[in-house]
Amino acid sequence: MKNVIFLLITCQILLLNSCIGDDIVEDRVDPELRIMNPIDSLQLGSQYTFIATYFNEVGIEESQEIAWTTDDNSIVSVSDNGVAQAISLGTTQLTAFTTDGSTSNTFSLGVGENPIVTEVASKNGTIEPSSFYELDGDFTITQEGDDLKIVFENNYVASSALPGLYVYLTNNPNTIGGATEISEVTVFSGAHEYLVPNQDINGFSHLLYFCKPFNVKVGDGVIN
Repeated sequence: MKNVIFLLITCQILLLNSCIGDDIVEDRVDPELRIMNPIDSLQLGSQYTFIATYFNEVGIEESQEIAWTTDDNSIVSVSDNGVAQAISLGTTQLTAFTTDGSTSNTFSLGVGENPIVTEVASKNGTIEPSSFYELDGDFTITQEGDDLKIVFENNYVASSALPGLYVYLTNNPNTIGGATEISEVTVFSGAHEYLVPNQDINGFSHLLYFCKPFNVKVGDGVIN
């Protein structure tokens, strides 16, 4: 018991020392208007309803009035509620924006005779440390039905010296507030995977590693 207490005190001291000069954590992120069902092309004469979601300055989904516009409505027309109609062959830019003018998202959409409609089914990234504790590795996230499968590659490695290290899906890599907890970390080297039920691949921007007992960030990875 004494050894456990000593370990916890030692870890806390090390964690606090690692944050000297950076003990005030900025929890804010840039607000984002994210396309939740992105595609890159439409077949001539078809239509598609885009869904955009606003994430506020702490990475939490928030209700906002959203409108849409197109750079060339002779190629693709779009209604205020995101219904795009493919009118003629070509490529144009669509923009979703909050009606208060604070946030927008612009992307390309092509129209062809027999295009491949590409929906995002897989994303990837690299975990990097934000402290002196070891944490590295590449990962891939795949949509499997209603669930997400997160696969870490063989180059993954994490320090086993921290008590209560957890991994999360989040839109704010500075805090676990509002994050989706995946699991306590039990694998510290090599390939492994997680299955996260009832989540959308476009619902998160980061994987986040956090030491729960001391409320300290250990590292994160952008989901590309």
